[in-house]
Amino acid sequence: MKRSVIIVAGGSGSRMGGDLPKQFMELEGLPVLMHTLQRFADFDEALELVLVLPAHQIPVWQSLCLQHRFSVPHRMTPGGETRHQSVKNGLSVIADADLVAIHDGVRPLVSPATLARCFEMAEKVPAVIPVLPVTESLREGQMGDSHPVDRSRFFSVQTPQVFHRQPLMKAYELPWEERFTDDASVFEASGGKVCLVEGNRENVKITHPEDLLVAACYVKKGRNP
Repeated sequence: MKRSVIIVAGGSGSRMGGDLPKQFMELEGLPVLMHTLQRFADFDEALELVLVLPAHQIPVWQSLCLQHRFSVPHRMTPGGETRHQSVKNGLSVIADADLVAIHDGVRPLVSPATLARCFEMAEKVPAVIPVLPVTESLREGQMGDSHPVDRSRFFSVQTPQVFHRQPLMKAYELPWEERFTDDASVFEASGGKVCLVEGNRENVKITHPEDLLVAACYVKKGRNP
């Protein structure tokens, strides 16, 4: 099956405490986004990589690629006002893939094992997402009125989320709703079924400054399960 990957990178960096978009922040000498693209290229050089960036960030990215002599082949397309629209824009430039993976640009440490699990399972089922069991105690409710819940029934969700292309494109014909927190939720709203596979702890989403520090520790230690 032919595989394509849409890497969505539209962050502003506001929660990182600066003006530089978080996908361009340096992680051990390279922008975060370069680590992300390199992970997929190292896993399978035949993957079609499509990078979705806000239009005004594309020249910045091109300049960074020249500066760092970054040569991983990829296509680019401008993003939309929302992540939902950005994914649709990415889908519009993929012509003939059987499987489409959608990945957060600021998850630079997805492991080869996680990628293998996702793609291999996706050949058998309509959609696959990597998850991890919740390890902390959970409560439901509000600050003044809450109750404990059984954490064994809950998972934290990662990317890449991998789908068969045609039903995914059909799902993205739906108008955006607030309940669409990821691509799997869009897919399920159209009637699709999602299978879970194990993710990896290092596959952190860089959102806050401490996430970048954690990712740097993993890179330094060569963590690549």
